[in-house]
Amino acid sequence: MALIQLFLLFSVARAAFAATAEEWRGRSIYQIIVDRFALPDGADPNACDTSKQTWCGGNWKTIKDNLDYIQDAGFTAIWISPISQNYQGERTPYGDPYHGYWIQDASKLNEKFGTADDLKALSDEVHRRGMYLMVDVVVNNVMALSNTPDLSKFLFKEQSQYHPYCPVDYSNITSEQNCWLGDTNVYLPDVNTQDSTVVSTYQDWVKNMVQTYNIDGLRIDAAKHVNTDFWPKFCGAAGVFCIGEVYETSVDNAAQYQGEQALDSILNYPLYAALTNGFAIPGPLNLSAIADTMAQSKQKFKDPGLLGNFLENQDVPRWGNLSVDPQSLYNAMAFTFMSDGIPIVYYGQEQYFSGGNDPYNREPLWPSKYQNTTAYQIMSTLNKLRNFLINGTDDWLHSPAQLLTTTPHGLSVMKGNVISILTNIGSPPANLSVAVYTPFENNFATTDVLSCRQWAVGSNGTVDVEYTRGGQPVVLVPSSQLEGSGLCGYAVKNSTKSAASMASGAPSGLSRYDAMMTSALLILLTLGSFVFN
Repeated sequence: MALIQLFLLFSVARAAFAATAEEWRGRSIYQIIVDRFALPDGADPNACDTSKQTWCGGNWKTIKDNLDYIQDAGFTAIWISPISQNYQGERTPYGDPYHGYWIQDASKLNEKFGTADDLKALSDEVHRRGMYLMVDVVVNNVMALSNTPDLSKFLFKEQSQYHPYCPVDYSNITSEQNCWLGDTNVYLPDVNTQDSTVVSTYQDWVKNMVQTYNIDGLRIDAAKHVNTDFWPKFCGAAGVFCIGEVYETSVDNAAQYQGEQALDSILNYPLYAALTNGFAIPGPLNLSAIADTMAQSKQKFKDPGLLGNFLENQDVPRWGNLSVDPQSLYNAMAFTFMSDGIPIVYYGQEQYFSGGNDPYNREPLWPSKYQNTTAYQIMSTLNKLRNFLINGTDDWLHSPAQLLTTTPHGLSVMKGNVISILTNIGSPPANLSVAVYTPFENNFATTDVLSCRQWAVGSNGTVDVEYTRGGQPVVLVPSSQLEGSGLCGYAVKNSTKSAASMASGAPSGLSRYDAMMTSALLILLTLGSFVFN
């Protein structure tokens, strides 16, 4: 009996350390398609043809072995594509399920990417580094090659556990939730998430998966296509942060999916649309779209600071496909890191990948040779600054971003004491400037962390940014606030905790996993005499 009590106590202690939405607020996420991130030793690096839509050889072990590339860029979490068993059968008109989204049996692992031990090893290594692990899950549907599939292959084997076949009418929310995604080449049978057995089975599955593999967060595919009241209990059973894919560019339509009645967070498609509208070259270059989206988001989203900010993912074209100018990427990227929300970077963004729609936006990363590009360096600097600010004393993370200036060619955003001045003019020099009125006093000393140039605030708190050398982003931080940051020649204080451990709430020098085990042990030791008496 004593051993059982100890085990139960340990389980309770372990569950208490599940990563909450608040803990994820301070993270930055690197998104990975497992098959396309890194190859095993000895594999042919030239064998992956994106257009063939088939497996290229990446797996959970190769991610584990190449985490330095991600952590060196300052990321404190990874998001990996689905781990569940995918369709097994003849090749489809759209190739093979290398991407992981064609679910067969959600309760089984995808053997193409390794064993349970491989996935546990990846999770352990992520946590050893003080990082978080997010896993993509597909709940809305399974995959088949007809609209009368053999249900025996799926987790749910009864016809009543699926909605009857109908193509989706995107003008009708009931149709979006109950009809089938996909098309007549690849069907995606819609799971009946109103069925009580389906609901309880999914809750048991996700709880077991999260605990078995020590998962910190879930990205939920096609979340918009499931009845909204399904999510609170599902995510409650998981006990971790849930961010959903809601492909809605309207703030009004998207905001209803965040909150106690739905999800912790969603991917910020309204901001994505505004950023492409404002910065992509060629494009409308409409920076007021960003200002409008910011204002609406503050009013209508429950918590803009938890939204997932991105410029690329597996469902939209690469930034380099939409914009020919790298400075447009740098400016838009600075916004995703230095405004409200959790920054998410899709693998290859830092290598200037330029694929269009699926499958061309799912390129292998290894041909890039993981170069230390300018984009990688800027990303690393933004991460380093953001992690440092999160650990500071002025609560930068919870300070709402404020729009200071909007002109046809530039905008400025202030979050905490940090002012980001961004432009859409691109790389060519221009006889233009953006004047920003700051709350700082005359001669107040600031530093642009991207160039390490010193900026003194002018009269009336004005900062003027000229673009005679091209449209580079500027991120101004009070120089005194950079002490201990390791940026722009400032030393790193020995007492400064790692960004990962601080953001997770773990004690200095311990990963979240280590802290969890230590705390559980302390609980057991404290109560040990009571248990054994």
